Amino acid sequence: MEAIVSSYFPILVFMGIAIVLATVMVVVPLLVAPKRPDNEKLSAYECGFEPFSDARGQFDVRFYLVAILFIIFDLEVAFLFPWAVVLKEIGMFGFWSMMVFLGVLTIGFIYEWKKGALDWE
Repeated sequence: MEAIVSSYFPILVFMGIAIVLATVMVVVPLLVAPKRPDNEKLSAYECGFEPFSDARGQFDVRFYLVAILFIIFDLEVAFLFPWAVVLKEIGMFGFWSMMVFLGVLTIGFIYEWKKGALDWE
């Protein structure tokens, strides 16, 4: 039992130091920093401009469309890297499977382009 405790001792020391440092970093600024709020500190920061509307306003659907397109093509790259690494091992079946995958993505991209989803006005 002593061997188990001694093997976990460095982890316990590390966690203890982390808890002490985190507590110190939270408590010391509360004690030392002056608390003088004013209108500038309490206002919402919006790129240096005064807030001009409610933050819960609706966004144009194009923002969401661009985000979804980014995720789709980012995932495509995430699939391409492992595929390229094991291409020799998976052979022709793996190659043509990826070509079908890329073909479907290309057809989807062309469809979005033709529909004007990528045009920004």
